[in-house]
Amino acid sequence: MSFAVVQTRAHLGVDAPVVVVEVHIARGLPGLSIVGLPEAAVRESKDRVKSAILQSGLEYPKQKVIVNLAPADLPKEGGRFDLAIALGILAASGQIDDASLGDSVFLGELALSGALRSVPGILPAALSCQSSNQKLFLPSANASEASLCRSSICYAADDLVQICKHLWGEQKIQPIKVGELSIPTFEKDMSDVKGQPFAKRAMEIAAAGRHHLLMVGSPGSGKTMLAERLPSILPDLSDQEALEVATIYSSRRNQPVPVCRHRGFRSPHHTASAVALVGGGSKPQPGEVSLAHHGVLFLDELPEYDRKVLE
Repeated sequence: MSFAVVQTRAHLGVDAPVVVVEVHIARGLPGLSIVGLPEAAVRESKDRVKSAILQSGLEYPKQKVIVNLAPADLPKEGGRFDLAIALGILAASGQIDDASLGDSVFLGELALSGALRSVPGILPAALSCQSSNQKLFLPSANASEASLCRSSICYAADDLVQICKHLWGEQKIQPIKVGELSIPTFEKDMSDVKGQPFAKRAMEIAAAGRHHLLMVGSPGSGKTMLAERLPSILPDLSDQEALEVATIYSSRRNQPVPVCRHRGFRSPHHTASAVALVGGGSKPQPGEVSLAHHGVLFLDELPEYDRKVLE
């Protein structure tokens, strides 16, 4: 068979829209071309995919390979499509049964050796697969994050060969076990504070009613110390709240995803820009306000913030 279709998912904020990878092997000079609005990292996947297939002991077709990422009007970025492209090439060249790919979604960046590297936005993809009754194959480095999605069927693999053996039926991968949210422990606890009865009473009222709190005092009077300990008197996150927080962190690059019931504490510097605080950018990312969801956002030295940022 010279044509194959593999499903994967893009990363768009806290959403994970479906991307269909269509692979066609045609007559012509050997080469790989990718179409469908790919950015630089996606276009460069052709070299990673070729090396990963060869290093895994599989055969790379010596023909013209055309890869289409649909829908064509959706921007594609990052290395998250590497695994789906590689499996599409293997299926189109007859090394994998195309039927075994039908109800599954594949995400992961390939190393030149064939190993799978972690990608951002795994949790939104797992939630989307759950609602679509699809299986999700992902890198082992993202397993703890995907385990928060209790009703989805996820498989974590270390490399391309492991996934191929699973699809061949030679060595099945066991589904990821549902993860349990850990009970938070606090290095900075409100019980550590001696004195300050008026300030602690204000903290308790703010925590009980989820009110905003403005602290005014001379330097060294304990404002930051009290603010850092506010999460310790807040109730633990519920399952739904913890999932919401983890989804936001999952959509931000190079940001560890919390797998506990701890309410977050974010304290941006007063020189932070409006984009860093509120979010946005050419490739939209959540800002400090979003990362403090269900937690505490502490603006130290409030008058020093830029007026536009505060507004």
